[in-house]
Amino acid sequence: MSSREPHAATQSQPGRAMGMRGCEAHAECSSERPGHGLHRMQARLSEVAASKWVDALVVAADADGFVTLADLEGDVHRVWHHEPLSGALPAGSPVALHPVYGVLVVGSRRISVAGA
Repeated sequence: MSSREPHAATQSQPGRAMGMRGCEAHAECSSERPGHGLHRMQARLSEVAASKWVDALVVAADADGFVTLADLEGDVHRVWHHEPLSGALPAGSPVALHPVYGVLVVGSRRISVAGA
C-alpha cells in the first residue's frame, strides 16, 4: 500500500479557467482551445448543427475579453475570447452564437468563444 500525502495548497488564479492559461498575447496565440483560435472541427460542427444557433445582441464587451449577450428570447449569455472584442462589438451589435460548439459570428467573422 502506498502512503497518501495531502496535495499542496493551491493559490487562486482568476482567468485560468475556460482555457485561458498559457496565452500571454492574443496576436501570437496559436492555441485552438475554446476562446482562442477557431478549430476546423468546431467550425464544421457548428455548421452541421445549424438549429442550435441563437440570434443575440451585445450588451457589453469588456476589455478583458468577456462579452455579455442577450438573445431574442431574453436569455443572457456570457462568453470569453482571448482577444478583447470591445472595439469590434459595441453595445447593441447583432451577433449569432452557437452555444453548443462555442462559435460567435460577428458580420462575416467566426470567433471561438468559451462559455463564462
